[in-house]
Amino acid sequence: MSPGDSPLRIAMLAYRGKPHVGGQGIYIRHLSKALSDLGHHVEVLSGQPYPVLDPRVPLVELPSLDIYNDYFPLRMPGMWELKHWPDWVEVMSFSAGTFPEPLAFSLRAWSQLRSRLGDFDLVHDNQCLGYGLLAIKRDFPVLATIHHPITVDRRLELEHAEGRYKKFSLRRWYAFTRMQTRVAQQLDRVVTVSENSFADIVRDHKVDPDRMHIVPVGVDPDLFKPLPHVQRVPGRLITTASADVTMKGLAFLLEALAKLRTERDDLHLVVIGRKKEGGASARKIDELGLSGCVEFVTGVTDERIVELYGEAELAVVPSLYEGFSLPAIEAMSCGVPLVATTGGALPEVVGADNDTALLVPPGDAEALAARIRTALAEPELRARVGAAGRNRVEAQWSWRHTAERTVEQYRELLADNAHHARNH
Repeated sequence: MSPGDSPLRIAMLAYRGKPHVGGQGIYIRHLSKALSDLGHHVEVLSGQPYPVLDPRVPLVELPSLDIYNDYFPLRMPGMWELKHWPDWVEVMSFSAGTFPEPLAFSLRAWSQLRSRLGDFDLVHDNQCLGYGLLAIKRDFPVLATIHHPITVDRRLELEHAEGRYKKFSLRRWYAFTRMQTRVAQQLDRVVTVSENSFADIVRDHKVDPDRMHIVPVGVDPDLFKPLPHVQRVPGRLITTASADVTMKGLAFLLEALAKLRTERDDLHLVVIGRKKEGGASARKIDELGLSGCVEFVTGVTDERIVELYGEAELAVVPSLYEGFSLPAIEAMSCGVPLVATTGGALPEVVGADNDTALLVPPGDAEALAARIRTALAEPELRARVGAAGRNRVEAQWSWRHTAERTVEQYRELLADNAHHARNH
């Protein structure tokens, strides 16, 4: 085996890795497994919620104070919980009103990796971009994946925020994006997942385009596949939404559903994600009288998610913006016809309107309702779009393909570092 083919030892960083909701945990789990399949050694360093990993991939737990846990979110940690200096950084950042996890996790990762200098060839950061990475960079070659700049979330949240205090709170909470911009600008190599995200990172984080590369993410088409034995449930729609993230556009889908239910009372929605009691979506459901026809499903296996797709007549991605959208390609891979917006990278990912997906403008409940109405009324259209979507995913996206292209980036990073070392 030539040095160019030798197995690599990779430390992968994930400041949080929720298994089924939010792309980070999904990306970490599938990419680390696909890299292992190619013969590389991967260890994942993560804070809570921890990712679910392939048995061959060790998980190094770097516990945060878990301030944003599902059961008691925004809890103030007790003094007895502050055992190490990153704990103090986390609690002070939280007290100042900003999201503390990326910074505190990066410092814990630095502390861990300092004691393991000979164990890894490189460090791959997944969207943390904390200041600790700049310290890690002194000891290891570092590559970061930025799925999309969180500055976009910040902009969309502020646009939809009501009242001065809400806007002030959001600006404070998103203060960590300034750190992410500074860190991204100093990394030798940044990988992103779409042309759209590439342009947004250059614009918002001011990263040098010459240091950026596109590696699309994937799906496992052998797992996410049509299930002929599963019966479609008439009137069922399915979507994925993490809590009350404005960017995911769930409010517009709920408005469209309420509109359509005046014409068809069997219409209902399955949301893969956790319902936040008292949150914006819960309030919207009550306000629109939808409490009996919206079901939230969380903590289920991938196999059950595939069954849920199989039971749906339509999948909907109502996002205002997406850097890529794993739920979109998972639905397409299952052969479910997809209604999606043109927000962010979605058209690039899902393909042409009326061919591999049905597209509508973002933030338009009327347009969403009209497209869902048409699709539900035309079984031939649903069958054609569903089959074409599945073909597109099989042709373009698999995790193996993602892993192979990521390894190319690792080898180029190592070659650049070796060249740099020789010249100094």
